[in-house]
Amino acid sequence: MMIWLDGGLRDVATARVSVFDHGLTVGDGVFETVKATHGQPFALTRHLERLTRSAHGLGLPDPDHDEIRRACAAVLDANPMPLGRLRITYTGGHGPLGSDRGEHGPTLVVALGETARRPDTTAVITVPWTRNERGALTGLKTTSYAENVVALARAHQHNASEALFGNTVGQLCEGTGSNVFVVLDGEIHTPPVSSGCLPGITRALTVEWTGARETDLPLDVLERAEEVFLTSTLRDVQAVHRIDTAELPAAPGPVTAKAMRIFAEHAGHDLDP
Repeated sequence: MMIWLDGGLRDVATARVSVFDHGLTVGDGVFETVKATHGQPFALTRHLERLTRSAHGLGLPDPDHDEIRRACAAVLDANPMPLGRLRITYTGGHGPLGSDRGEHGPTLVVALGETARRPDTTAVITVPWTRNERGALTGLKTTSYAENVVALARAHQHNASEALFGNTVGQLCEGTGSNVFVVLDGEIHTPPVSSGCLPGITRALTVEWTGARETDLPLDVLERAEEVFLTSTLRDVQAVHRIDTAELPAAPGPVTAKAMRIFAEHAGHDLDP
């Protein structure tokens, strides 16, 4: 397995990042996960634009899009696989043992892991912890993911693949690694970015392609929604068949099924929408 580390391909067995890298010591980094099918990344331009927005939010230098594109191409070429998770990680680089940054410049890692197509439906739980819609990291895709690790572990304990958060004012927000959509009176709704959710790439495409509405939604909307589905880079559009202990036996419902078809058709015709 070959990865890209700071300017070139490296064997994963010998590649090394400093133990003083700020991404490790204080979570000072941003990342993107990109779906790659038979060596072709999907929506890479949008992912790079969001990587730059996240870097700006942390005060990191602009990532070099040309270098990252070369790195992605090299890693995909070196590790052929039918369906891959391409991970781009960009950190504050070697720094002191504290929140201050060093002067060595950022670290760039591009790696690839094999994955499989997700099932058409899944189970989710809600968790008692909240997203802070006014936090310093709100809307940024940073490497500070410990909160998601804890919530996802609880989901797995309840035979679910995702955990859903509300925000501090009781509105539906997002999952640990997904955005959430609900169907009300036959119309698709999703929380706005102002709710504190990550502006997902698949979320944005789903809104554009299906005409979904961005709506402030109370967390208990999950109890009365006709259909619920998730979107993410590796899920695409995935129906929800259970929320906590409540079953949605008809999943995917007709609106979700149509959204799944629309997304698949558009994505199949344009790899970089």
